[in-house]
Amino acid sequence: MVWMVMMGVAGCGKSSLGKAVAAMAGLPMIEGDDYHSPDNVAKMRSGIPLTDSDRANWLDVLAGVLSSHAEGAVLTCSALKRAYRDRLRAAVPDLKFVFLDIDRQAAHGRVQARAGEHLFPPSLVESQFVTLESPLDEAGVLRVCATDNLDALSRQVRDWMAGDDA
Repeated sequence: MVWMVMMGVAGCGKSSLGKAVAAMAGLPMIEGDDYHSPDNVAKMRSGIPLTDSDRANWLDVLAGVLSSHAEGAVLTCSALKRAYRDRLRAAVPDLKFVFLDIDRQAAHGRVQARAGEHLFPPSLVESQFVTLESPLDEAGVLRVCATDNLDALSRQVRDWMAGDDA
């Protein structure tokens, strides 16, 4: 059983990699953005960054959804701060995180390219980098380069799950 979070700033490719990994592993995929409250969605669409308070209930809901999948699951969630990741770990102690590392310019370009299709406007990308606390000193975290191609990223995660690079 594997529980895994695809994490990182907006535009890093959480959903694309999450879908690929879930399909490869035969696990359900949980799109974290689907669980934002209407108030959070309205704030983001208005270009207002979410606060810790805004994210608290969302993280609790995600923790519950994730832990309800006894067979494991793949969740997409920015999980920008250690406290957010620890909140999810409290629900699923063996939780793994794949950190899709991307630079500001690439993230902004990707979010700009999907403008109008997504609840997250390009104006909020910088706030994600300001909020981000690197997970690299935490156990159970794999860093991948978000600009690598999806097949290569999927193989990296597969190998890590198999213990080749754990």
